[in-house]
Amino acid sequence: MNLGKIKKLINSIERNPKVLFLIDGIGALVTAFCLGIVLVHFENIFGIPPSILYVLAVIAIFYAVYDFYSYRQPKAQAAKYLRGIAVLNIMYCLSSLSLASYHSEQITIWAWAYLINEIIIIVLLSMLEFKIANNYKSISPH
Repeated sequence: MNLGKIKKLINSIERNPKVLFLIDGIGALVTAFCLGIVLVHFENIFGIPPSILYVLAVIAIFYAVYDFYSYRQPKAQAAKYLRGIAVLNIMYCLSSLSLASYHSEQITIWAWAYLINEIIIIVLLSMLEFKIANNYKSISPH
């Protein structure tokens, strides 16, 4: 995807910021599936204790519920809910990084690769959520 297409996609999202809740919510469900089923099943490859994976999966499910609830709220409240999920996402990244660091002796390079990639994606999404929430007054008709 080139830079022009990315800018076009961001402009499209700015016109309909509520779509970010769907993107974030679907991503949270994918995360919950990966953590709660896939990584647990392959614990010997990743080394993350199942109890940690289940906790993170439940958090991801909670975030998906928040996202889908937020999507159904009036568009005028989108900025408030976008800031909320962006903060929650950053907290999730810090929590998963802290838990991984605590268990670093048993976590494999594959787990670190998964976690770092997940954190990069979530941080980029959170940055976009903050950006759109902060620009919302200039893009929403009142």
